[in-house]
Amino acid sequence: MFLRIDKLQIELPATTKFDPNAAAAVQELLGGRFGEMSTLNNYLHQSVAFKQKKQLRPFYELVASITAEEVGHVELVAATINCLLDQAPSSDDPEAAPYEAVKDMRFAHHFIQGGPGHTVANSHGAPWSGDYVFNSGNLVLDLLHNFFLECGARTHKARVYEMTSNETARTMIGYLLVRGGVHQAAYALALERVTGVQMSRMLPLPKIDNAKFEHTRRWEERGEHTKLYSFSPEDYTNTGAVWSGKAEWADGADLQVVTGHPEGGEAPEGTANSSGFAPEYKVEEITEIAKRLMKNM
Repeated sequence: MFLRIDKLQIELPATTKFDPNAAAAVQELLGGRFGEMSTLNNYLHQSVAFKQKKQLRPFYELVASITAEEVGHVELVAATINCLLDQAPSSDDPEAAPYEAVKDMRFAHHFIQGGPGHTVANSHGAPWSGDYVFNSGNLVLDLLHNFFLECGARTHKARVYEMTSNETARTMIGYLLVRGGVHQAAYALALERVTGVQMSRMLPLPKIDNAKFEHTRRWEERGEHTKLYSFSPEDYTNTGAVWSGKAEWADGADLQVVTGHPEGGEAPEGTANSSGFAPEYKVEEITEIAKRLMKNM
């Protein structure tokens, strides 16, 4: 089971530019074939269906720990999209057509379905599909698929980074380039332990050093490219059997397993939007109800 912490894995910039077209591009990193919904659900279902969990603890725990991190990645990408849609046009008067301008935005579903907010879809609105999940039951085949999935995810993150200069989007993508690089390397190491093949040399995809991206540097300076988190206070203690050695793809620093989770940062509050009737048409009324309920606690 999962323990939820009321934080995001990182703190997003406090001020965010209303940027619906950037939000549309970032949607691919949530609900695209190589988005966080895919990495989460591939690893989740592989870990649940994993054969011989006790006998193959290092490999099972590797997939299980990364699963837990991916839950937070889904949350982080969705929160970023919502930040980019915050401060959207808002009015109590429907006759003023407050959403008239946003009908010309590339991804109108953000405003029609989300009020405004993220959807579980790719950058063109196609819903995320369970067909993206691969769970063969064969350890080597699943690890190989996961390595390929992380290679594709890293490529897409780099491309979306190049599509926008928005600080919030780039902060999130920079972090996920680093953390996704950890997962890519972890599956490569797991395959090497099983087969002896050095996957990162056979398929170093894409051939882009994280140092090329300004928004990855702060995370590498904090050693996030070397850490594999357990995302548990006391379980999943055997991942070090796989995640050990040096970060040869980066600065050669020692790889480390960290018990628990990243420190994280506060989640954005989110602004009420009367035009979207979110959280209600008359925000003051529902706010007063919530205030009374908390006062009675």
